[in-house]
Amino acid sequence: MSQNKSSFLKRKSHGNEEVQWLSVSDLMSGLMMVFLFISIALMRNAFLERDKVQIEKDKIKYIALAYQKNQGAIYDGLMEEFEQDLDKWGAEINKDTLSFVFTSPDVLFARGDIAIRPQFKAILNDFFPRYLNVLLKFSDSIDEARIEGHTSSIWNSGTTVDAAYFKNMWLSQGRTRSVLQYVYLLKSIRNNKDWIKKHISAVGFSSSKVVMENGVENHERSRRVTFRVITNAETQIRQIIEGV
Repeated sequence: MSQNKSSFLKRKSHGNEEVQWLSVSDLMSGLMMVFLFISIALMRNAFLERDKVQIEKDKIKYIALAYQKNQGAIYDGLMEEFEQDLDKWGAEINKDTLSFVFTSPDVLFARGDIAIRPQFKAILNDFFPRYLNVLLKFSDSIDEARIEGHTSSIWNSGTTVDAAYFKNMWLSQGRTRSVLQYVYLLKSIRNNKDWIKKHISAVGFSSSKVVMENGVENHERSRRVTFRVITNAETQIRQIIEGV
């Protein structure tokens, strides 16, 4: 009787018919095999997912390293071309942002005006064709070259802070459009107009990116025009993340 309690009935007669039953140990062994196969499948998927994540990380790391190297190459190209001109133009090149910054506002525009001054036109005549030649060497890795206009936070003593912001927005946008129009119409770049249309834009930032020194705004240095290179590394990383 005790043997019957520890196992299912192995063979039971129904007239001439016999029914076969599994023992408890055989049933448990079968279930264990099922669970084992499920566990193996889950572990395999986990390892595959882990490997996939690692591959994506390696791709992003590769692009980041390539971006850093390319960023340095563009900076070196700009410095090699313009290092001798920076002081006389009142300009500087920011290595981290690849921004070519014209920092002498009185040379660029009259106060509150969007018309380019003759001295700045002379600089652009020399600067822009050479700048474009440097960019074209790295064309495959450049997403955009942006002409950026920046102002100080002030307008005049009778203007509120909010009104000054929007007046300066109009001013910064008008100035960058003036610069883009001027360089676009230069005869020396007429063979590259299609590239300029696709890659060069004009953006006015008003006073949203003023220059601070020791916690105080430097109004003079805040009024500036920059030519900034934006590479496509971010786009490549986004495509990897999205699985494109």
